[in-house]
Formats: sequence, structure tokens, C-alpha cells
Amino acid sequence: MKVGKINVSEAIRNVEQMMQDDASISPQVRMMLNLLVVIINMFLEKMGTNSRNSGTPPSRDPNRERGSKRKVKGEKRKPGGQNGHRGVRLEQQQNPDKIELLEIDRRTLPAGEYRAVGFETRQTIDIEISKVVTEYRAEILEDEEGNRFVAEFPAGVKSDVQYGNSVKAHAVYLSQFQLLPYDRIRDYFANQGGIPLSAGSIFNFNKEAFNRLANFEALIKRHLIAQKLLHADETGINIDGKLLWLHCACNDKFTLFFPHTDRGGEAMKDMGVLEHFHGILCHDHWKPYFQFTCEHVLCNAHHLRELERAWEKEDQKWALNMQELLLEMNEATIKAEGCLKKGAAQAFRERYRGILTQAEEECPFPAMPPGQKKRGRVARSKSRNLLERLRHFEDQVLRFMTDPLVPFTNNQGENDLRMTKVQQKISGCFRSFEGAQIFCRVRSYLLTCQKHDILPSAALHLLFAGKLPDFIHNLE
Repeated sequence: MKVGKINVSEAIRNVEQMMQDDASISPQVRMMLNLLVVIINMFLEKMGTNSRNSGTPPSRDPNRERGSKRKVKGEKRKPGGQNGHRGVRLEQQQNPDKIELLEIDRRTLPAGEYRAVGFETRQTIDIEISKVVTEYRAEILEDEEGNRFVAEFPAGVKSDVQYGNSVKAHAVYLSQFQLLPYDRIRDYFANQGGIPLSAGSIFNFNKEAFNRLANFEALIKRHLIAQKLLHADETGINIDGKLLWLHCACNDKFTLFFPHTDRGGEAMKDMGVLEHFHGILCHDHWKPYFQFTCEHVLCNAHHLRELERAWEKEDQKWALNMQELLLEMNEATIKAEGCLKKGAAQAFRERYRGILTQAEEECPFPAMPPGQKKRGRVARSKSRNLLERLRHFEDQVLRFMTDPLVPFTNNQGENDLRMTKVQQKISGCFRSFEGAQIFCRVRSYLLTCQKHDILPSAALHLLFAGKLPDFIHNLE
């Protein structure tokens, strides 16, 4: 890493070498100097870490570079949609809800006879938010003996006055999909619709949706187990001030979220999917995933960020070469419609191995200091750990070149989880573990419906009407 014109990493290595060579330094001074070197390395590590070269999310990287890295230097992008962007425009509706006839003021016309020959039409598309009160009047009949017979009310209408299914669906949509806090949802209903709605009522609506989706969750687990490819990821969540974990198993058809106190294997087993899954699992090399007897592939987006760090902070030229090679591999695979021919893939593998062979000289295995005995694994730098992982897991890193089913990255899992971090930024935390469970099940349902081209709002209206989308029934 360089600060100005000073190569700090090289300077530290020189100091460490001088400390080893100088026998006149007392053990106490040597210990103090070692501690200072460790502290300096910690500060350098923190200074140089950002969302491009580590797992730091962009939301925590205020100084991140904005815009696409593919943008040509000096090019100015005009406002609005760019080339290739699929635009959206308003179209006139065939059956408008309201028609206003505009007549010509005959007094403004020259003298003469006129006849109507048609209309020129223009439309405005607007929205009206209003409260709709439906009163059910159940007919009462009485026979000659005074016995009364009352018509049945619709299913679910049990109180003298209650909230309708549209209010429930709309509140859950704002809470679980748009991630608004309860107080803001309450204000929205009061101000826009004149409907008094308490935070307790919103929680009860969410809980009702959660209970209605119990069978859905069990069904999705069975179908995830049967998939050929799954993405898995996990992220920390704040529940009443405590760090817990939200796990995700998904693909382009289904999503399942699961909250747990554990980040590792215990939670993955309790989720009830990965332990029974035998397809291809894409993840970011979190070791507990390897306990499962399935085929593993690794996320190359993580590798690109780690290679960026190795190049920027430790001047590892092999890392820059490997980063460029992986991007070249991915571009070639995309052009080949997801699968390279055997010869092309083998040529890339040879280049891959060649870079790692050269890396051994630039980033060698750490040597044990003279006279020092240490049990266990010798400490390695992050660059060295990355080098060894890329070598030992070559097949899992490069399988995307020859298997059309395997993606280059684990972005599907990360994308499904991303809005969870938005929820934490907006609301701060879940107030209870029950709230996290509700969020996970309801959001699993909404994202799965969205992947089947069903709008989340429509999915919730069906749910509170006692129905589920057709594609779910077809899964049974």
C-alpha cells in the first residue's frame, strides 16, 4: 500500500527484516516494536478497505466511486434512460373510468352550419386514495311461530366493524415489501385514507399473513431441495439490540429466508434445506457450507474484490493479472452463451495455473522465524490465503466456464438479501425474534411470487382472500 509516494508495505517489511537481523535489540524492545508494527498494519488495513476490495457493503462506503467502471473516461452521460435501456411510456386506455365531454363555444365560431364529426382525445392518468365502507345487511325472516332466520355474512366478517382485506394487504405490503416502519404506515393510513390504524393492528396483519403462509413455507422447502442449482448466503441482523443471522437459500424461481442465532452449520441444518440438497450450491466459501454433500461452486465477485485488495494494498501483481483473467473468462463465456468449448476452457485453465505458479514467487509460503517454534498452522497473509484457495478450489472457481447452469457470481443470493439491509437502515432493528420470523416468511412469499411475475400487492390480496397464486397450487 502506498501513502503519497511512500510504499508503506515495503517500508514495514524492511523494518521487520532489520529487527530480525539486529541481535542487539533487547527482547523487551523487540516486543514493543512488534506491537507497533501490528498496530500500524491494523490501521493500514482499515484505511484501505472499501466496497471494491472487501465485503464492506456500499452503504458503509461513503467515498465509493459512483457509476459504472465501464464508463469511458471523460464521457458525460445525459440525464434519463441510456442507450439500450428499455423505456416505459404511457398508453391511452381503451375503457377510461371517467369521460368529460368538451364542447366548442359556438359563439367563437364564424357564422355558418356545423355538424359533429368526432372527437380528439387526450387522457390524464391519476390516482385517488379514499376510504370505502361496505355495510353488509343480513336479511332476517320470521315465520308464523316467531322463529327468526338470518342470512349468513361473508366468511371472515365476524365483528360489527372491522378492517377489510384490502387494508390488511396494503398495510402488509408497505411493511414487509416497502419496509416502512409501523409509525409511518399508521400516519399514511390516517392522512391519506382517513383510516385509524394502530401499530398493534399492523403487527396483527403481518402475523395473520405469517400464519396463512405456513403450508407455503413447507412447500417451498421441498422444491428448493429438488432444484439443480441453489444460491446460499447469510447476513447479520439486529434483533432487539443483539446480533443474529438471516440465512437465505434461493434461485431464480424461489426464495427462502430463515432467522437464527447462529451463523454456521447449526442454523443451516435447522433451515431444513441444505442438509437434504444434492445439486450445485453456489456460495462465498463460508466453510460451514462444505459440510453438505452437494457440489460446490464459489462466488467470483468475492474473488474479484479480494484480488483488488491484494493488488491495491499489498502490491501483488499476480492478483491484478488474475482479476483481469477472470473477467476475460466471464466475457468469453457470455459470448459463448454460457459454455466454452473444451479447448478454449482448457487454454484459460492453463493461464490460470500459470498466474498462480508465478504468484508463488511474489507471495511465497511464510517462513518460520529462525529459532522460533510454533505449533499449528503458520499465519498467512490474506493474499496468501487467497492464492491457496484459488489453487485448491480451481474446479469450484472455474466451473462457470463449462456448465451453463453455473453462474459467475453468487449475486442471486446477495440480491435477495440486499433489501434486508435496507430494512435495518430504515427501522434500526427487529423488536423481537417473532418479528424477524414474520418478515422472513412473508418476504419469502413475496419474492417468490415476484419471480413468477406476480405483483407483491396482488399476491397479498390473494392471500387475505384465502387463496394462493396458481403457480403454488401447481407445485403441490
